[in-house]
Amino acid sequence: MKVTLSYFIEPGAGEVGWKDKYRYQSYGLRFEVNKSGESKEEFRKRINKAAREDGEESSGNSGFPWIIGKENINRSTGSIHSDYWEGTAADLATSNTFAVYPIIGWWRERKHLGKVESQARYALVISLETPEENVELYSAVQAMIGTQIPIIT
Repeated sequence: MKVTLSYFIEPGAGEVGWKDKYRYQSYGLRFEVNKSGESKEEFRKRINKAAREDGEESSGNSGFPWIIGKENINRSTGSIHSDYWEGTAADLATSNTFAVYPIIGWWRERKHLGKVESQARYALVISLETPEENVELYSAVQAMIGTQIPIIT
């Protein structure tokens, strides 16, 4: 499974360079998958805690065995984030909840600009690759994603 998240960062007006990571980008987004056996409520609490901790992911391991890993700066820099995982379909089936969540940026310090309630547009691509099998996977996935899924915030 390969996951790629892309979004537009509105640069901070008048800010030059990368002296402070919270001054250049208006906000950031991150993604995570639930741990095997983790309930949706436990997952939601963990993601909310990660988003609150100074705008970055928690320092602990996510529990999901990403190859690059969310602690790696190469996955967390900029506005395109990608990582991948290799394993069995059974392992993936137990990690069946996905989250895209915000982290802080300059909007937190500039409340007078009214950006806190702005909507964030992003693209999320999840790719699955399997050895050649005689299983019709495409139709099942297409039927699931063809329906609008409400995002709970």
